[in-house]
Amino acid sequence: MRRRALRSKFLFTRNFLRHPLRTGSLVPSSRFLVKRMLSRVDWQPARVVVELGPGLGCFSREILRRMRPDAVLIAIEMNRTFARALRNSIKDRRLFVVEGSALHLDTILTRFELGLSDCIISGLPFANMDNTTRESILRKCHQVLSCRGQLVLFQYRLLLAPALADIFRSVERSYEPLNIPPAHVFCCTRE
Repeated sequence: MRRRALRSKFLFTRNFLRHPLRTGSLVPSSRFLVKRMLSRVDWQPARVVVELGPGLGCFSREILRRMRPDAVLIAIEMNRTFARALRNSIKDRRLFVVEGSALHLDTILTRFELGLSDCIISGLPFANMDNTTRESILRKCHQVLSCRGQLVLFQYRLLLAPALADIFRSVERSYEPLNIPPAHVFCCTRE
C-alpha cells in the first residue's frame, strides 16, 4: 500500500513537471480536501457520478467507497499516463475511465447511455485554462446535471467564483486550509 502511494506521488509529480498547466499541482489532493469535497454530496440518490480530471484516483477511490452498488462512476482524464494508471490500479465494475476532454462531457454520457449526471466532482485546473474553455466546460457541467444534481470542485484561487455564480443557481463555498496548497471548495446546483 505504501509503495503504491509513493509510486503514485512520483508519477503525479513527474507529470506535473512535464505538463504543469494540465496537471495543476505538484502533489495530489490531500485526504482533508477529499473528505471536505465528498461530504458535500448526497450519495443516496446519486446513480450517475462523473469525475473530471481524476488524475491517479485519490478522489475516485473514495467516491467508489461512498457510491451505491448500482451507481456508475465515469472518470474523464486527458492525460494518457494517468488514465492508464487509473484503469490498472482500481478494479471496480462501477468505474469507467475515459481518456478524453471535459469539453465532450455530454457526448461521453450519451455514449454510455446514462442520461443526466447526479453529481460531478472536478479536480480540473480551471485557472490554467483560457476563458472560453473554462466557460464551455462549466456550461457543459450545468447542461448534463440532473435538476437536483451537484457540481463539486476545488480551486486554489477565487478566479472561478463569478463564472460559477453566473451559470449555477446556487453556489456555496468553503475552504480547506490543510490541503497543500490550501483550496477553495465550491458546491454548485442547478436549482
